[in-house]
Amino acid sequence: MTRTAFVTAACAALLLGSAAVAQQKPSQATVEAYVKSTFGKASPEWQARITPDESLAACNIQRNNVSSADSDAIIKRELARVSYPADGKLLGDWKKGYKVANNGRGGQFSDAPGTVSGGNCFACHQLDPKEVSYGTLGPSLAAYGKDRKYDPAAMKDAYTKIYNSMAVVPCSNMPRFGTNKVLDEQQIKDVMAYLFDPESPVNK
Repeated sequence: MTRTAFVTAACAALLLGSAAVAQQKPSQATVEAYVKSTFGKASPEWQARITPDESLAACNIQRNNVSSADSDAIIKRELARVSYPADGKLLGDWKKGYKVANNGRGGQFSDAPGTVSGGNCFACHQLDPKEVSYGTLGPSLAAYGKDRKYDPAAMKDAYTKIYNSMAVVPCSNMPRFGTNKVLDEQQIKDVMAYLFDPESPVNK
């Protein structure tokens, strides 16, 4: 083999080796250690939240591609964590719901005491068809209640999804707003009204 051919082969081997290393995924332990290190200045309450619960741990380990058995277990476990309003009313004030949906504040360990968290719904969804700024990670929710004919069963399903998305879709990217206490019951009711009230701009 000539010197030029040898150098070329060696470079090719190095490139292939680098590509193989780049494609290797870090272990779960490495990921968890890194996440923990980024919360070094957080309060003890936040430190405790770093450890994933049973459902999230299953999703992490299987990279959101859980087995049918694990999927069923997650839905059963998370559905048990959903708390429905004691008064049986799922809808609040749609005008307040718009404010919750459009509020991206909260959810950071650096927040000042008393900071009211929002749902930041527009970051992932279209809601009011007239809004020009919205995310597309989630489906459009325009005409949500109207399309479902304001059906009570559909309302309950939507409340469940907002309260705990994993009770409907295992390993969902959507936050578990109620279960993780991001939004309180009244805020969820108000978002529900924004989705289902016939007078809401979502349904116009």
